[in-house]
Amino acid sequence: MQALRSHEHIRDVNTRYHDVAATTYDEKWGIDFGETGRGQVLGKVRKLLGPELDAGFPCALEVGAGTGYFSLNLMAAGLIDDLTCTDISTGMLEALEHNAARLGLTGVSTVQTDAEALPFPDESFDLVLGHAVLHHLPDLDRAFTEFRRVLRPGGRIVFAGEPSRLGDRAARAPKRAARVLAPLWRRALGAAPLAGSVEATALEHGTDHALEAEVDIHAFSPTDLERLARAAGFSAVTVRGEELLANWFGWFNRGLEASAAPQDVPLWWRRYAFRGYLLLQRLDGRALEPRLPPAIFYNLLLTGRAPLERD
Repeated sequence: MQALRSHEHIRDVNTRYHDVAATTYDEKWGIDFGETGRGQVLGKVRKLLGPELDAGFPCALEVGAGTGYFSLNLMAAGLIDDLTCTDISTGMLEALEHNAARLGLTGVSTVQTDAEALPFPDESFDLVLGHAVLHHLPDLDRAFTEFRRVLRPGGRIVFAGEPSRLGDRAARAPKRAARVLAPLWRRALGAAPLAGSVEATALEHGTDHALEAEVDIHAFSPTDLERLARAAGFSAVTVRGEELLANWFGWFNRGLEASAAPQDVPLWWRRYAFRGYLLLQRLDGRALEPRLPPAIFYNLLLTGRAPLERD
């Protein structure tokens, strides 16, 4: 059971898994550093900060930065001047450095470190942010205490891409449907199975969560995230939900594609899946997110502000 695993074991598994995943991570998850990617990231952050985002942040820290999707896109948009990126995985940080160089971004530094023990002085940053990172951390109370410690008075935390408990359960339905329909889908496209892939084998045999279960430790309710932020001393705490229809559509198509040899998945299918996802993402944002409770969406977004004066 996950509850019996030590914090050290969780960190070790996350390090080894993400080191291996780093070289193909951007391709696998469709991470983009062009206009589309910047638009997605700006949209997420603007949902939390509104016009405050336009002023930008002189000095930012991304925790669990991965290959840099969240912070590098913000920096490319001119909203971060000086950026420090941390991750427990050296493989991910090497990929991030490559992405930063390819984008021509300067002022980016990387540090391999644990999120629960940040090696930075108090009040070092104006913004602490992360994308799809909190659900990997074994000691969230300690991590949030660190986030507050390294933030300057009035600074912000911004976290996005965190799985909600109800949304994660609902996503099992399109994943199961993809497992059932994958052989028929491959036959219709003339695609071969992804031979020799552990992930594909797990998908076909109904254990698509088997790999993720080793690194994904938490799913949250909105009140979980609010409690963590307020307990660490943050004020102006806001939690929003994001992606419902887009999530179901995306997981179904990703499940199908993960079962096939990549070279056999035609370009027209990839364009359909990508454009359909973006369309439903916009529909979620405009029609559903303002009207439905955050708990039912797949992703949760969190922000809070560090007090203007230390206790």
